[in-house]
Amino acid sequence: MNGVFLMNNDRNSGGGKYVVKLYDDERIDRLVSYEQMPIIQSPTVFSYSLDAVLLANFVYVPIQRGNILDIGTGNGVIPLLLSNRTKATVIGLEIQERLADMAKRSVQMNELSERIHIIEGDLREPHESLAQSYFDVVTCNPPYFKTPKATEFNKNEHLTIARHEIACSLEDVVKAAKRYVKPRGKVAFVHRPERLVDIITLFRHYNIEPKRMRLVYPKQNKAANMLLIEGTRDGSVGLDILPPLYIYKDDGTYTKEA
Repeated sequence: MNGVFLMNNDRNSGGGKYVVKLYDDERIDRLVSYEQMPIIQSPTVFSYSLDAVLLANFVYVPIQRGNILDIGTGNGVIPLLLSNRTKATVIGLEIQERLADMAKRSVQMNELSERIHIIEGDLREPHESLAQSYFDVVTCNPPYFKTPKATEFNKNEHLTIARHEIACSLEDVVKAAKRYVKPRGKVAFVHRPERLVDIITLFRHYNIEPKRMRLVYPKQNKAANMLLIEGTRDGSVGLDILPPLYIYKDDGTYTKEA
């Protein structure tokens, strides 16, 4: 792969210089709402979307201390976003070597290696570096679509794994969240509304009680296209339905809240 070296010194925190190696069609973008926070992206490997930003904003996080796990972290977008909301340690678990490497380099660029750690591994199996029943919060932006027929696979393996339940099912993700979250800890997902019944059923099967939920709409008078849901391990019964979130106004610009 062709490497490109980039140097920059525009980080607010200390103004130090960093060097990062970019591969193939990788580029550096700035995270939404955090113009000084760069992230490595690739249109053929992985680029974050609005759902990750919404989840990072929605989930409960401890402010001063604690431990957070993001499973299926992709290029590390959720840990990076959460680092602006909390001083807790954040770990990202990713099965794809290339994506884990992108995430690690983005963390290094942002000089956050002491607070964010990226681990390569399969969420379906206990990981030796991750303590069970330990994390205050577990987040996940899982693959949205059930496994297609082999003839329907995306020709790009990275995108197929990110979008379809190839490397894990929804149940695998919920089971992993239960494995790592501590009793009374929080589990938060972003998904499609049509999977709501599946999510609630699996949450309760693994003793995660749904506690907060919010539907996201592209605009008023349109059907919801995203679901934000948070549960508590071994929590009491009681679900709060939050007001709807509308992303766009009729003229195509963002709403004030979005």
